[in-house]
Amino acid sequence: MRGKFKLLGVLLAIIFFAAQGHVVAAPNWNTNTIQVTGEGMGDPAKAISSEHLMAMAKRAAIADAHRKLAEAINGVQVDAETTVEQMVLTSDIVKTKVHALVRNARIVDESALAGGAYSVTMEIPLFGGSGSLSESVITRPTKIEPFRVPAPDYRPPVDYTPPAIDDYQPTYRRDGNYTGLIVDCRGLGRINPVMSPVIKDEHGEKIYGHKNLDYDRIIREGMASYARSMSEASRAGKNPLVVRAIALDDLNATPVLTDEDADMVLYENKSSHFLDDIAVVFLY
Repeated sequence: MRGKFKLLGVLLAIIFFAAQGHVVAAPNWNTNTIQVTGEGMGDPAKAISSEHLMAMAKRAAIADAHRKLAEAINGVQVDAETTVEQMVLTSDIVKTKVHALVRNARIVDESALAGGAYSVTMEIPLFGGSGSLSESVITRPTKIEPFRVPAPDYRPPVDYTPPAIDDYQPTYRRDGNYTGLIVDCRGLGRINPVMSPVIKDEHGEKIYGHKNLDYDRIIREGMASYARSMSEASRAGKNPLVVRAIALDDLNATPVLTDEDADMVLYENKSSHFLDDIAVVFLY
C-alpha cells in the first residue's frame, strides 16, 4: 500500500511539472529582476540512496530553472525594436554573456517536495553592474550626447496644471528644484517596458535616451521605473515634475509628450538635473 501511495505522489508530481512546462516568467520591472522556479525529480532506479535521489532531483530542478530563465531572458525587450533573443542570434559576444548569466544565476529559495521532487527558485538582475543582464545587452555609446535644449522661443508656463494622481496632487512652479520626472501614461493602453526606454516629443524627436546618460550608472540602476501608483514611484523623489503623455509610440514602449511639455521637461532639467540622475518613472 505504501508503494502505491509513493507511486501516486510521483505521478502527481510529473503531471504538475508537465502543466508548468510552458510557463515563461516575465521580468519584475519594480524589483528589476527575473525570477523563475524550476522543479525536478530523480530516477529511483538509478539512485543508490535517498540522499542521492534528492541530489538528482535538485540537479533536475536547477536544469529546469536554467531553461526557464533562458526563455524569460530571450523575451526581454532591450529597446522598442530589439529583444535579447534577437541580439543573441546576431552576436556571439552577447550569446556568450547571456549563457554565462544563466549558468551563474543565484538560487534564492529551494525545498524538497512530496513524491521525491525538488524545487529551486533562481534569480538574475536586470541591472546592478557586473553580472546583470544590462551589462550583456546595452551597448556603451562612443560618447555622451548632451540633452536637447528647449526651443529658442520657449517660455515656462505660468498656469500649468499637472495631471492629478490618486492620493497625490502634484504642483508646478518655474525652476522648481524637481527631484525627478513622472510621465503619466495612464489611459493610453498598456505600456511595453523596455531596458533602454526613450521619451519623445510629438514630432518624434528624442528628449531622453541612453546616449544622453552615464553608461555605468545605467548598468547599475536602469533608466526608469514602471509604477502603478505613487507608492511605487520613489525613484522620482519627493518633489517630481509630473507631465502627461499624449501617446505611446514604438509598439507602446515610448511615451510621447507635447512639444510644450517636452520643452518644459528640458528647461527644468537644466537646473534640477533629474534626467541626468535617471530619476524617471512611467506611471501606467
